[in-house]
Amino acid sequence: MAEMVGELVTLIVMAAALGMDAFSVGLGMGMYKLRLRKILHIGIIIGLFHVLMPLIGIFAGKLLSDQFGALASWLGGLLLIILGVQMIWSSLKKEAESMITPVGFGLWLFALSVSLDSFSVGLTLGIYGAKTMLVIICFGIVATVLTWAGLLLGRKVRGWLGAYSEALGGAILLAFGIKLLSGFF
Repeated sequence: MAEMVGELVTLIVMAAALGMDAFSVGLGMGMYKLRLRKILHIGIIIGLFHVLMPLIGIFAGKLLSDQFGALASWLGGLLLIILGVQMIWSSLKKEAESMITPVGFGLWLFALSVSLDSFSVGLTLGIYGAKTMLVIICFGIVATVLTWAGLLLGRKVRGWLGAYSEALGGAILLAFGIKLLSGFF
């Protein structure tokens, strides 16, 4: 029982780290005058992508794990470290990002862009044999809620927290990657 609670807490923390992208971009998107119905719709689409992308990653990770064993586990930890460093690095860039309009194709592009890192983490989790349903439920719910929070907060504050939340998410993924690799050294 304690092991399952520990896995659940770990997955929720990872889901929160991954959802920081959606949260920070949602802060920027919140500058648009979005109706609450549109905010609801955007959050659901982001949540669905945060279910689909790690699911694909988990299946690919299980395949890699079966084929390459310990090497795949080492690569999974390295992948989390790279992803964490990339998130921290992109949060430190001073240049303004171009805004993607949260309608039509722009919404699908937005959802894909903030969920790509979920594929990578799903790949790692697949390698380590995480429980698939638990992963996708945690990732989907947390991403949806963080997206809603970012959009609603963005309506109020106009983006002053965005870079810091992405850096925090990157630091969490970096820490998990180091923890996974520490078992090899």
